Amino acid sequence: MSDPNIAFYGFTPVPRDPAVLFANHPTASGDSPKQDYFQAEDFPIPESALVNDVTTFVKKELDEQTFNHSNRVYIFGVALTKTHFPHWSYDLETYYLACLLHDIGTAERYLSTTKLSFEFKGAIVARDLLLQLGGVEDQADSVCDAIVRHQDIFVKGGNITMIGQILQLATILDNVGLRANLIHSRLIETTTAAFPRKGWSEYFARVVESELRLKPWCHTSTFEVPNWREGVESNFARDVRGNSVMKPFD
Repeated sequence: MSDPNIAFYGFTPVPRDPAVLFANHPTASGDSPKQDYFQAEDFPIPESALVNDVTTFVKKELDEQTFNHSNRVYIFGVALTKTHFPHWSYDLETYYLACLLHDIGTAERYLSTTKLSFEFKGAIVARDLLLQLGGVEDQADSVCDAIVRHQDIFVKGGNITMIGQILQLATILDNVGLRANLIHSRLIETTTAAFPRKGWSEYFARVVESELRLKPWCHTSTFEVPNWREGVESNFARDVRGNSVMKPFD
């Protein structure tokens, strides 16, 4: 008998490369992809004692801009799947916990106190936290795996967990506007109203630049030219600052 936790906690494997995922897709390919008329209120935040405890931790460690970004990532991700992958099944609480914690490694407490890339440190912190709070190990592992891989944007082969893919798609949408045409403009308007960006593009660009200076070996450097060195403009920071989709809401 197969393990039901694989599907429930979002471990179901899907193609890592969005070009493969969306190839000849019935609703997401072509010049006029489907855009369901969703608003932020259509996607209420999951409620549980675990979510409340994690939210308290995140609000203590992270600034408001990052907390709001994490909530936008949740809404955009759930909307993307409801519109384009309605058959996908996963636990919304697990996905929300991954969203809340995916940037915990950028917190001041962690970014400059470890030589680990922020995604890897954040994944470890997230897993430990969830287990300390009484979370299920499979849920903690799903969140950890998704956070570790949430910036594996340039990996073309193989698979990723379902929750990992949703997290990737939603973070890159909020950060640089990629594939924003897969969701309705009204969803972007209402989501940025509910969870304001407050200059997120510039804020996150500076976080990227800060980690590159501190740890030029970091995983974020995969966005950069080979043998990147301090003083060379960051491709990733430039793309984040150039997010024309979200510029009206910054």
